[in-house]
Amino acid sequence: MAKLQQYLTWPAALLIAGLTTGCNAQTEPANSAKAAQSSETSKTSQSYQLERVARLQEPWAMAELPDGRLLITEKRGRLKLFNPSNKLLLEVKGVPKVAYGGQGGLGDVALHPQFAQNRWVYLSYVEAGTGGYGAVVARAELDLKDAAQPQLKNIQQIWAQVPKVPGQGHYAHRLLFDQAGYLWVSSGERQKFDPAQDLNSNLGKILRLNADGSAAPDNPFRAQGQIAAQVWSLGHRNPLGMAFDPAGQLWVIEMGPKGGDELNRIEKGANYGYPLVSNGDHYSGQPIPDHATRPEFKAPELDWTPVISPSSLIFYRGDQFPQWKNKAIAGGLSSQTIIVIDTQAQPVREVQRLDMKQRIRGVIEARDGHLWVIEDGKGASLLKMTAK
Repeated sequence: MAKLQQYLTWPAALLIAGLTTGCNAQTEPANSAKAAQSSETSKTSQSYQLERVARLQEPWAMAELPDGRLLITEKRGRLKLFNPSNKLLLEVKGVPKVAYGGQGGLGDVALHPQFAQNRWVYLSYVEAGTGGYGAVVARAELDLKDAAQPQLKNIQQIWAQVPKVPGQGHYAHRLLFDQAGYLWVSSGERQKFDPAQDLNSNLGKILRLNADGSAAPDNPFRAQGQIAAQVWSLGHRNPLGMAFDPAGQLWVIEMGPKGGDELNRIEKGANYGYPLVSNGDHYSGQPIPDHATRPEFKAPELDWTPVISPSSLIFYRGDQFPQWKNKAIAGGLSSQTIIVIDTQAQPVREVQRLDMKQRIRGVIEARDGHLWVIEDGKGASLLKMTAK
């Protein structure tokens, strides 16, 4: 009750336990199926409470430093350093200039696996250039010696979307390191459709790179050229979340067109079919053949119509939320939800849907097992989610 009194300005609905569930409800289950689903939900639903700890302007991504402080990107080109112990929010100097507009600006932030030794921080952002716009990735050293003025030094741009094209949508540009130290980049097809199937472009692909941005060894298309050498999988639309499950399997969640948001199990060299197949249709109303019509393309493990507009993806490994342990957690934009998914179930299924009443841009797990959540848009909140 003391926490509720402390945050009287926060909507009460967001401070109570969230027990709403949702499955990929394209069909209505029979009564017996509903009963079984209700029984299973009682085993997976997790109560929680939320605390607003800071206000941000169009936040896009977060990363937790070894000391518990957070790096938070804001689309207009600001990188913030947040200290949970005293709620101090500082701006990190030295961020590269970004092309802000539409879905573009400063994007993801990730720490090198040996950050404690090399201080390397990786940023994705959008730049303007010949042909239009494109996402790039840069790395820099994070200098925290001056407690009052954190800054980036020795910035190096290491990767770029090819080609730059008109428009400011579908950059994706999520960043993720694996245990071997390879850098994974999700690259959207930039609302241009065909590049997702073209190995002369790295748009509409999942890419596996060395830490310096060069193509990683043993990528499946190395023999087909310098750009193709970066590619791990193709046929993606706007992949906005990437995460490894506890077994080391990579999963990607991506926005479909009008319907058909996808959760994909990523396999080496696999083609996920966009724009030739999708379980949604074009916004123009023109139909797209479903995955079932083209078995040569890899179908999603789970898809959503109506869409959830996925924004991010993690696998929860902590103990604070035992019902979510080893499950995928996705943020939802238009759905204003956080969605919990059991990827070990056969078939893969959604097991809980949290009604957040705000567009959710990102979720990460803190070292002590609670969750940090950022809302989307101007005046968005940084939320601390703990078990209730």
